[in-house]
Amino acid sequence: MTAGPSIDPALTTTLDPGEFLHEQLAQASPDLMRELLSTFVNALLGAEADAVCGAAYNSRSTERVNSRNGYRHRDLDTRMGTVDVAIPKLRSGTYFPEWLLERRRRAESALTSVVATCYLLGVSTRRMDKLVQSLGITGLSKSQVSVMARDLDAHVADFRSRPLDAGPYTFVATDALTMKVREGGRVLNVSVMVATGVNADGHREVLGIQVATGETHAGWLTFFRDLVARGLAGVALVTSDAHAGLVEAIAAALPGASWQRCRTHYAANLMAACPKSAWPGVKAMLHSVYDQPDAEAVHAQFDKLLDTVAQTLPKVHDHLDGARADILAFTAFPREVWRQIWSNNPNERLNREIRRRTDVVGIFPNRDAIIRLVGAVLAEQHDEWAEGRRYLGLDVLARSRMTLVTGEATTDNTTDKEALTA
Repeated sequence: MTAGPSIDPALTTTLDPGEFLHEQLAQASPDLMRELLSTFVNALLGAEADAVCGAAYNSRSTERVNSRNGYRHRDLDTRMGTVDVAIPKLRSGTYFPEWLLERRRRAESALTSVVATCYLLGVSTRRMDKLVQSLGITGLSKSQVSVMARDLDAHVADFRSRPLDAGPYTFVATDALTMKVREGGRVLNVSVMVATGVNADGHREVLGIQVATGETHAGWLTFFRDLVARGLAGVALVTSDAHAGLVEAIAAALPGASWQRCRTHYAANLMAACPKSAWPGVKAMLHSVYDQPDAEAVHAQFDKLLDTVAQTLPKVHDHLDGARADILAFTAFPREVWRQIWSNNPNERLNREIRRRTDVVGIFPNRDAIIRLVGAVLAEQHDEWAEGRRYLGLDVLARSRMTLVTGEATTDNTTDKEALTA
């Protein structure tokens, strides 16, 4: 262990140790703390190796059972930067400080957690190298960052396989995002299926995530069957886009549940059939349909919209008339549900947050990497929802569940107890 800075004995009577240390730290290079840590760690390793040998280094003793034989150096990435660790070698047997290092890993667990969190927050593996270099670390390759981020895998796996025991999940929303992945030397588009729901306590939950080759009926059916096997039940209404395979899978896996066509997706579909010059007026009238105070007024306003476009925009009229039952399914439920959920796609904001994190990656190296990142984002959002305020009140949920029995929405003045016992 190297000697520290020398101090004139004559000054010891007047020197303030705290002030002296402060001055030394202020004048030292940024590497001082890293060097102190390295010296301290190597001194501990030497002392532990001496204990294993039964005698101090370079000394004779009748109690010696082994002897030292040089060092093997290993870089350890820490919050102080990269530290050179000198691990003592023994002439017989091996010595490895399990309390300090993990085999085949060069980073402390705290730094690994930081890197994994940065990855989760959307810092790309390419930018991570510059980030760690600013901390005094010699550098992390893209593959090292990916390996460190794998600490998220166990957490995500537990989250994806947890039992869905907080039901009934009266309202469910599903959507799929397209992402690029490298497979077999090619870059392919895959679908990331996500489902959210409102549990019996009125809080939103992320129900599941799955990656499939495409948005097919088989893929969606497998996804829903997995949710049902984990406990998804009591679903009254599912909202999604109008993908044929998805709608068929909902009907097959969740019999008895109504289907609501997503307002956001439908507006995009309708806009494609409408002349650009006429779209602002059609869009405004369509929004006015959703803003009506009760089901009767909603249908009356929809009829007015059909009459308005019947002569001038026949394609728009046919498009609206054909989708009427799908986009007005929400009218069977209490008014509070319209405002909170079905006035817009409840997954749109969640999708934007996922995109914000995944766009920095671009092309994923494999499907596991997609599950790792998107699953961690969803788990994080799930925890925020669980700690936040209720998404829907218990009385609204009770009246909504009565719709499954009576087929009619209960009035707003129905009490929670009355709805539950009806």
